[in-house]
Amino acid sequence: MRSIKDVLSQRDPKKGRYSKHEYQVFGYYLATVLGDVSHKTLYIKLAKDEDRRLLEDALAFVKDSKAHCPGKLFMWKLKELRGTRDLKVTKD
Repeated sequence: MRSIKDVLSQRDPKKGRYSKHEYQVFGYYLATVLGDVSHKTLYIKLAKDEDRRLLEDALAFVKDSKAHCPGKLFMWKLKELRGTRDLKVTKD
């Protein structure tokens, strides 16, 4: 029988607890970086449905700022990036 220490040392800490897909891991990563783990399902859904580049750009914006509510700022920036993306698509 293996000890608990051996089992825990073999577990990958970057992979989510019950993550089966990559987007779940990325969504959980977003939630932890933004300090909003209570809304992790929202970030997992965003990671599944939204363009990854937009999410990464919004996350970089929040990391560079010193916001009191990083989750709100992230959602605002994501909405702004979606608007600029839609404008580009309609102009082309």
